[in-house]
Amino acid sequence: MKLLLTICVSFTLRLAATFAAEPLDVDVLLKGGTLFDGSGAPGVAGDVAIKGDKIVGVGTFAVRYAGRTIDCTGLYIAPGFVDLHSHSDNLMADPIYRASVNYVIQGCTTQVTGNCGGGPIRVGEFYEKIDKGGAGTNVAHLLPQGALRDHVIGNIDRKATPEEIANMRELADQAMRDGAWGMSTGLIYVPSVYADTAEIVAIAQVVAQHGGIYASHIRGEGTELLTAVNEALQIGREAGLPAHISHFKASGQEAWGTLRAAANLVEQARSNGQKATADQYPYIASSTSLEATIVPTWARSGGSKEFRKRLEDPEQGPRLKEAIRQSIEKKRDGAAIMIARYRPRPEWNGKTLKEIADAEQKPPLDAALEIFQEGGAAIVNFSMHEDDVRMAMQLPWVATASDGGSKLPNEDKPHPRSYGTFARKIGHYALREKVITVEHAVRASSALPAEILGMTDRGRLAVGQFADVVVFDPKTYIDTATFAEPHQYSAGTKYVFVNGHPAVHDGVPTGVLAGRALRHPSSVAQGQ
Repeated sequence: MKLLLTICVSFTLRLAATFAAEPLDVDVLLKGGTLFDGSGAPGVAGDVAIKGDKIVGVGTFAVRYAGRTIDCTGLYIAPGFVDLHSHSDNLMADPIYRASVNYVIQGCTTQVTGNCGGGPIRVGEFYEKIDKGGAGTNVAHLLPQGALRDHVIGNIDRKATPEEIANMRELADQAMRDGAWGMSTGLIYVPSVYADTAEIVAIAQVVAQHGGIYASHIRGEGTELLTAVNEALQIGREAGLPAHISHFKASGQEAWGTLRAAANLVEQARSNGQKATADQYPYIASSTSLEATIVPTWARSGGSKEFRKRLEDPEQGPRLKEAIRQSIEKKRDGAAIMIARYRPRPEWNGKTLKEIADAEQKPPLDAALEIFQEGGAAIVNFSMHEDDVRMAMQLPWVATASDGGSKLPNEDKPHPRSYGTFARKIGHYALREKVITVEHAVRASSALPAEILGMTDRGRLAVGQFADVVVFDPKTYIDTATFAEPHQYSAGTKYVFVNGHPAVHDGVPTGVLAGRALRHPSSVAQGQ
């Protein structure tokens, strides 16, 4: 009798659960896939339902009507990826680049702009451009401290006055009221580098009042790594806001192996209750300008024009050229530096500085000086060790981020990260190499970056979240962009939805501009 009662109660509970929720009327039903919800939990079989711009069903649920049903058998379904570190910025308001196909085809549905201290400082105006024209992905912006300092002080190597700091604080307050998610610095770039720690803390305190984060391209990623990480953590503590380290790495052979010590500093801060995180792109090369790579910061004060004057100065010139020569020598006499974009000689794109020098029958220093005299170049710098890259991606507080930007195929040879970051992290390192699990890689690309930003309505497969969703084939999802041939779209992405709209259908980008300007919740609460 007791057994019969137990069976009846169990049946009643299951029946109640089955009919507890009304069957759903949905626009899109993703049926029969393996769901990775972004939490870091292993994948489970289930469905996802989208209605309008929201997710309305996850797992098992009843559907009365579906406008469109997509068979996801054998496919993985995950939250749309959130790129914490993009340099698309004004490209997102450019009709030619705003679709960001190179990101959408990876499954990226949100880009965070304003990184490394560069980008628009008028956040409200920037967001209006996104809202007016639409974009391929959502856009969340950080206030760029370098551009802010340039606006108030100029590209000058000196301390800020109290009046200038007050001005920057006022502009920071307005940027946060307009919806910025925090502030970034690029402390190897001019004029960001000319700000001392106290100046940055003073501005970051305003950002903290609005619930923003501090994201930093720290002052040194080579032998100065530990000191630079400590500064970033100090700024977070003194200003009272989360500290985030951009593109976490140890750059240069002399620094290889120190990334673990840097990670220990972050983990110690976290164990003491500080909010501290980082992001990473899964490659052994970085990319920036040739000037930022081999020219001392003191020589870049005033911009490129002043730098070229110093090269010709009878007193400063010889000292400066020797410093550049030594920097090139540390980079394997230029063999570690590949030209990505040099307008006067496009045939040099894709070649190393050493290869160019050898072909021109001149020292690498002279090849670099020629490039500087003609306006400079973007470069790819092969400076990291694969062991460090693999170690960093296993850390639970390291998110995935590209450090790239919206691209279209052309004669340049940019870093392949703009085309392949997320597909490489998941397709290469998780699915094929097994360095990390798929659920770890998905979390690092979705829920973790959303959490770092303080974004609560994206980054997860959950009812009520905005319908940013990616569906990919685990057998074919992979990056195809290489350093030799970087303009290659990632493979294996079957479907992408941005705010419920199809951005990729059956592997083909639709070109839809369903992305939105995402404003920080504090600004929304203030009615901005």
